[in-house]
Order: sequence, then structure tokens, then C-alpha cells
Amino acid sequence: MADAEPPRRRSDLGIRTASGIVMVVVAGTALWLGGAVWIAFVCAISVGVLYEWIRMARRAVPGPGGRAAWNFAGMLYVGIGAAMLLFLHNDAFTLAPVMTLLSAVIAVDVGAYFTGRTLRGPKIAPAISPSKTWSGLMGGAIGATLALFTAARLWQEGAIWLTPRGAAADAVSCFGTHPCWYANAGAAPLFATCLMTGILVAVCAQAGDFFESWMKRRAGLKDSGNLIPGHGGFFDRADGLLAVLFVLGLMILFQPR
Repeated sequence: MADAEPPRRRSDLGIRTASGIVMVVVAGTALWLGGAVWIAFVCAISVGVLYEWIRMARRAVPGPGGRAAWNFAGMLYVGIGAAMLLFLHNDAFTLAPVMTLLSAVIAVDVGAYFTGRTLRGPKIAPAISPSKTWSGLMGGAIGATLALFTAARLWQEGAIWLTPRGAAADAVSCFGTHPCWYANAGAAPLFATCLMTGILVAVCAQAGDFFESWMKRRAGLKDSGNLIPGHGGFFDRADGLLAVLFVLGLMILFQPR
């Protein structure tokens, strides 16, 4: 994720476009089919991200003890993110929860890119990620808020359902509330909830991007890998989403019972 990337050579544009289309088709197909296909897809991406994590840790951390600690942290970080993706897309839910989360993270990326490119302004941490600006973070928070509010309104209007038709709505809980974090009554409280959640999503997504950039700088690498032509590695594409999933997993794990 980035506010605004430097122009790429024209020769890279075709490769990036083609591989981007392939990624969207593969991920969309796995999401739509669900079940074993979705589980296999999530596991494959998780293995790819963990491989890149371990590769960077080996280059950045001296000594077997430090590397072992980083490898364990990677398994925990990636594992919780993968578990959340599997939890959000199972037979107890429709596609609404996972699609809402994915849409919110994508909205952060899009909002940060265009707002940062238009307004520019002070950098957040230029030593780690030179393209990230405070205006971009603001745009990302606005984008996530709009995505969440749209999903919430669709749910309230009955256009989407959190659980399959015929299933008891109180049979599941999502994000620590009943039945989902945007299931709120009243226009003002609903928007306030979406705004606070949007800010949290944007901060987490940008923090995940910063964290991965920091790891790459320590390892002396430009990209986390080269498995995706024109896009780098799996970690490069999933850094923001993974951070949001990780924080969401901790929120559910440590919510008051």
C-alpha cells in the first residue's frame, strides 16, 4: 500500500496489469467458491507470506536465537491473520462480513493514494516509507469509513445479510458484538461507529505497511519477494490487510466475556 508510488517504466505496466488481473480473478474465484477452495487459497497465501517473512528475518536478524524469535512471531502474526480470514468466511456467515472488511482495507489504500497524491503535505515517517503522508492517512480513514457506512446501511435496509437466510441471527457474533460491529440503531450512532472503526482500520493498515517497509529496509530488500510479476511478493500485497486481521483477531480473543 502506498500514498503515491513513483512512475514505473512503461515496460512494467503490462506485466503489473496482467498479474493484477490474475490476482483478482484467483482471489475472487476462491472467495466465491468458499469451502475447501477458500481454505486452500488462504493457506497458500499464508505460506507465501511466511516464507518471505523468514527470508527477510534471516537477512535482518543476526544469530539463531533472534531468528527463531522472529520466525515464531511471524507464525503468530500470519497465523492469526489467516485464522481470521477463515473465520469470517464460513458457513455461519454470508459473504458480507469478509467482503466488508476487504472493501474497507481496499478503500484505505485507494483513499490514501489519491488524497496523498493530491494534497501531499508532511510525511509520517520518511525514513521508513517516503511516500506516506498524514493527508494520505486522513484520506484512507475517510475511505474506510465510507465503505463501512455503506455496508451498514445495506445491512439495515435488508439488502445484505450477515447470516444465511433462515439461520438464527443470534447464533453467531462477529467482531465482539451482536451480530456485527456495524449493527447499530440510529443514523448518528451508526456513522460515529463507522468513523471510529474506519480510523482504526486505516491506522492498522498503514501501520502494517510501515512495519513491512521497516523489515525490508533492515533486510536490505526492495520487495519482500518476486513471486508476483511486477508486484513483488505476497507480503507486499497483503501487509495492510494482515495487520487489520491481526488486530481484529486480538480484539476478538481478548474481548470481555
